[in-house]
Amino acid sequence: MKKVALAFDLGGTELRAALVDSEGSLLSFSAVPTHAAGGPAAVIQQIELLATATLAEKPDLVPTGIGIGAPGPLDPEVGIVIAPPTLAGWYEVPLADILSSRFQLPVRLENDANAAALGEWRYGAGRGARSMVFVTVSTGIGGGVIVDGRTLHGRRGLAAEIGHMTITSEGERCFCGAIGCFEAVASGTALGRRATARTRQSDGSMLRNLSADAEVTGRHVVDAARNGDALAMELLSAEARWLGIGFTNLLHLYSPDILVMGGGISHGFYLLHDAIVATVRERAMPAYRDVPIVPAQLGRHAGLIGAASLILGDDAQIGSATSRSESPGHSGVDIPTSKSEASDD
Repeated sequence: MKKVALAFDLGGTELRAALVDSEGSLLSFSAVPTHAAGGPAAVIQQIELLATATLAEKPDLVPTGIGIGAPGPLDPEVGIVIAPPTLAGWYEVPLADILSSRFQLPVRLENDANAAALGEWRYGAGRGARSMVFVTVSTGIGGGVIVDGRTLHGRRGLAAEIGHMTITSEGERCFCGAIGCFEAVASGTALGRRATARTRQSDGSMLRNLSADAEVTGRHVVDAARNGDALAMELLSAEARWLGIGFTNLLHLYSPDILVMGGGISHGFYLLHDAIVATVRERAMPAYRDVPIVPAQLGRHAGLIGAASLILGDDAQIGSATSRSESPGHSGVDIPTSKSEASDD
């Protein structure tokens, strides 16, 4: 029987699930808006319902375990979600134990950015590299670091908060309260904020036309630049400079074989690449200047594929905190053990 894992990507906006095989292919997929304001119980109920829908698409396949990527901070070793700002009421939630009890399967929990990094490392742009830095540039900036074939976790899984390294003493205040965070100056949100400040409602600019006269987003800037808009290209040039400064720091810190850029702003990677590389070559020590900087390959499914690899990877191990529960109080989703036990719907 084909070996598969049930994977979840828990975000503050969307909850997604998939059955994934050992080649990193999605065999079924389901998604719903996350009931982020409802607290842990509401979201865990959503996970159970989404599992039912996802498994029903492939009733002849039985997952060997569950991998889940969730927003940090979290502790992957003991399977606890500590206090994610995007999920209301989540504080020290033992999510791995809860899901293991509900599903009667082994569960592995990982930071969502680390899960995406794992996906790209095992099956995407970082495949074959021994060490890799993955940076996602979207609403915020996050990422994960693979060092000598292992995910860098640090104390309580809190390592590599890429978006919150300080790269300037100026700029807007980050949501974390600090001034000059990488995320505060180089995220898609920051790019959109600069574009909004440079335009006005009903000014006839391409940026305002794309945004329907609302606030401009980073994706609007990328789309306008693709169409040759001069202001958008100027804004992307400044964005590439900030990214190049941040990437230089990451190269010096982690010395990866490759740096992979994902997230919404990476859709404009080919417009950013040359200026990023020029900044790195200007600022990095010579030994770091030839590290390839490449776009991610797995898109929005990187986190799901990486979460599944926690179960399916060659080095996957299920610790005591995430082992299969034998609790007699199981009241979760029943995983069919054969096709005949599954619904025909």
